[in-house]
Amino acid sequence: MPINNLNLVDIKRYNKIFWKIIFAFVAFFVLLIGVTWLGLFGPLPSFRDLEHPKSNQASVIYSQDKTELGNYFVQNRSSVRYQDINPILINTLIATEDTRFQDHSGIDFQRTFTIIFYNLVGKKQGASTITQQLALNLFSKEGRQKSFLKRIPQKLKELIVAVRLERNYTKEEIITMYLNTVDFGNNAYGIKSAAKTYFNTSPKNLNPAQAAVLIGILKGTSMYSPTRNPQRSLARRNLILGKLADAGYITQTEAEELKKQELGLHFNPSSHNEGMATYFRAILKQDIQKTFEELAITKADGTPYDLDRDGLKIYTTINAKMQQYAEEAQREYMQDLQQQFTKHWQNKNPFKGHENLLIQGMKRSDRYKALKEDGKSDEEIKTDFNTPQQMELFTWKGNITATLTPLDSIKYYKMFLRNAMMSMDPITGEVRAWVGGINFEHFKYDQVQMGTRQVGSTAKPFTYAVGIDNGFSPCYKVNNVPVTIDGYGTEPWTPRAYNPIPGAITLRKALANSQNFVTAWVMKQVQPTVVAQLIKRMGITTDVPAVPSICLGTFNASVYDMAGAYSAFVNHGVWTEPIYLTRIEDKNGNVLYERKPKIVVALNEQTAYTMTYMLKGVVQEGTGRRLQFKYGLYNPIGGKTGTTNDNSDGWFMGITPQLVAGVWTGCEDRDIHFRTTNLGEGANTALPIFGLFMQKVYADKSLGITKNDFEAPKGGSNITLDCNQYQNTQGAALETPADERLNF
Repeated sequence: MPINNLNLVDIKRYNKIFWKIIFAFVAFFVLLIGVTWLGLFGPLPSFRDLEHPKSNQASVIYSQDKTELGNYFVQNRSSVRYQDINPILINTLIATEDTRFQDHSGIDFQRTFTIIFYNLVGKKQGASTITQQLALNLFSKEGRQKSFLKRIPQKLKELIVAVRLERNYTKEEIITMYLNTVDFGNNAYGIKSAAKTYFNTSPKNLNPAQAAVLIGILKGTSMYSPTRNPQRSLARRNLILGKLADAGYITQTEAEELKKQELGLHFNPSSHNEGMATYFRAILKQDIQKTFEELAITKADGTPYDLDRDGLKIYTTINAKMQQYAEEAQREYMQDLQQQFTKHWQNKNPFKGHENLLIQGMKRSDRYKALKEDGKSDEEIKTDFNTPQQMELFTWKGNITATLTPLDSIKYYKMFLRNAMMSMDPITGEVRAWVGGINFEHFKYDQVQMGTRQVGSTAKPFTYAVGIDNGFSPCYKVNNVPVTIDGYGTEPWTPRAYNPIPGAITLRKALANSQNFVTAWVMKQVQPTVVAQLIKRMGITTDVPAVPSICLGTFNASVYDMAGAYSAFVNHGVWTEPIYLTRIEDKNGNVLYERKPKIVVALNEQTAYTMTYMLKGVVQEGTGRRLQFKYGLYNPIGGKTGTTNDNSDGWFMGITPQLVAGVWTGCEDRDIHFRTTNLGEGANTALPIFGLFMQKVYADKSLGITKNDFEAPKGGSNITLDCNQYQNTQGAALETPADERLNF
């Protein structure tokens, strides 16, 4: 019926129907809100939940120099304060996601009705405010529902929670919480992680173009990802820059200039296998979990802390610069050493006679275990391990893809030389650098603390220290001839020697040149029990049997323990436990745990100082001379090389007044090694990494590592160290029978 033919009664009737529909819709909406509030569609967060919203937060590991070494995370999320966010980022978020953010109270009714109109005409848009999106991020474990029927109650909950959030928090707090909880893709949760992941910067230092890229990701973490879809990301960024200009946050001229720029990514994805100090971070995590369990450190409600979710702050002694230099030194030299090793075995079969190593390697592999669990027979497993297939392999120039059999891959990896290094402050016991292996992604086993190997000649200073403590002078001369020791429950023991120096030589020269005969002679004078006791006092935690051969390092020890032991020589005879964890705080800054090192007086101060003089001789005139003529380190440095039987292990222990370091090199299996001592000795396999490390450390003046000499005891040394002044007589102390001299 034409409108002009409608009478007033009809108009009133239609108006009444219209308003009844509107009223019914509003009443139904209010009813839905009410039943949602009452929990018909599931519980709403309590006031306590609103006061303390839960979200997975990564725990952050800090170095001694306040650098982030890495994170423990399920979701790589770290919180940031409002004042640490660049205002341009906040303005970008508001201009893009919620222009009326400052004016509404959680629900923007004006925008809601506008969005309804746009959707009706086919221009689909979202109506959620920033506060509503925050409500979804914080309190919806399942994320945004795709089903329409499930999305309705979820949306109702969002509206209620959004209003309650606005009542409990300021606008600044809401926008900060939002930026701390939102997903930016590539395992970056929260703006702090996103800024570091995509641009290697902080939220405070983001520029308008970078801010636009990150806010652009929020429309679709995959579709607008700058790594997966750079062109879409670029277009989205430019659109947002236009919105920034329209809102007056930047000028149109600035916007046009920024649109011309590339994305400028500095992509640094978060991974437990990547970044700095990967081996250290893995060991640290195990240590913290064990400590929390042993000391019953729990949250207020009695539940255990979760390092991957509870946002703990972990403070360590690692120096980020020294860690970097240690990792660089390893990469630089191990590439060269691996080439030497590969060339050394070219056209030869290192597994001849050692086929059992391949069988052991196969049975230890994850592939073998998975095939066994699938019920495969031994014959089927053998066929699988001899079937060529494509796989990713580690090389020093980066991972490569190659086609080979799983058995060949075992051979490939067993021919890789492994390496580990630890450096520490000998006075405080604080560990400064920890490199547990050559590549954490492919070789997970930590060789600093978890792995132990024969220490070889690096054990000799312990025997000499007992000798010095019993009155022997570094200048005392001994005939360098074979020595036999018996009477310790074993067959009489006579060590072999590599390149013995003929004639009578001083103890200092014998240690400097790693002479086995003289070392055995000293052991015969001082007795194995006393040497074993000293070794244990100096922090070696592995088994050290009281037998003569320990003077040549037949026992196993870790790099961690050996570095701690050598630190006692520098620290006036006091062994200070190597520590790498100082403090743990919860996400609110409350201290949960602090660690202090244990201290043991292991040596006489005069003896310890004399041993630094003896160890300097190794570098000045012995097996460690390469530090001087190749690496230019002529300042006071002591050290000791170590090479075990068949060149299976190469060691170097280096000492300076401010740093002590231990380096080990060898293959996974001791049966795979260099065939010649010239190549396999510690001077060639381990010492160069220490040399490169110290070059870098000394070159960085900001570290404060000087080239000073070792500090003498107060009142000076009472042991003659100048062999030109030393009279070659045994003296009264040495005329006393050995068994009487050792009661000290």
